Amino acid sequence: MVVQDEMQDFIHFMTVEKGLSQNTIVSYKRDLKRYLEYLQQVEQLKALNDVTRIHIIQFLAFLKKEGKSSKTLARHIASIRAFHQFLLRDRVVDHDPSVHLETPKMERKLPQVLSFQEVENLLNTPDLTTSYGIRDKAMMELLYATGIRVSELINLDLDNVHLTMGFVRCIGKGDKERIIPLGQMASDAVEYYLRESRPRLRKTKYKTEALFLNHHGNRLTRQGFWKIIKKLAIDAHIEKDLTPHTLRHSFATHLLENGADLRAVQEMLGHADISTTQIYTHVTKTRLKDVYTKYHPRA
Repeated sequence: MVVQDEMQDFIHFMTVEKGLSQNTIVSYKRDLKRYLEYLQQVEQLKALNDVTRIHIIQFLAFLKKEGKSSKTLARHIASIRAFHQFLLRDRVVDHDPSVHLETPKMERKLPQVLSFQEVENLLNTPDLTTSYGIRDKAMMELLYATGIRVSELINLDLDNVHLTMGFVRCIGKGDKERIIPLGQMASDAVEYYLRESRPRLRKTKYKTEALFLNHHGNRLTRQGFWKIIKKLAIDAHIEKDLTPHTLRHSFATHLLENGADLRAVQEMLGHADISTTQIYTHVTKTRLKDVYTKYHPRA
């Protein structure tokens, strides 16, 4: 089964015409590579037009046997469905075998959230006597102040942060722009970084507009940020499994616990559907129950 051209055409379509983010495109490529390898090696199909609904169901069963979560299965289904719809639209095939595929029910795990004290400990951990510590402090303050994703943080340019106006402009999923308020403490931390740290980190002779730089003077990467936050978690004695997304979860939960409007939180997080934001109301209810159990005399 030769599918290289079809895959390239599909990826081009999703990138240019659909305007999907690079992370989504990478997921599509990875999922479809696995799917097509299965069709060739396990089902031994010779052409894309030979694919049936049963083949897709058997592939999903194969993934399930490997222990893949319902979230991963749902993502694979979305990739497969988009691919077959594209093939039918371009008349590469004469049918769409992904029609009527059922998406598995998602088990919604409550996100890991830091307490106010844990956030304070984390934000106060970076060593402000070093350029890297000043940068790390600015990044952590900015993440907790705005709830932006790590991919959005590392892609920020200098002109995306407006300290005097008190807001950050970032590009989220689907290349959607949003404006998020920036608190005074985060503004001060970023301003201090721009004044005291970034000029020292910028070693390259080429001009870079990236806001946060690594030790090479280039834009900080996701992997680089992951290492930073893991080390800070250890230094701050945080025992929870701290991931780059944890501060985003904590931002949303703490806002709602203090009376913020759900729609406002949705807009700041950049969620297309409010049902995605509503998971944080479940978190706050869980924490209310913990407080009740701990402090009510008859609990």
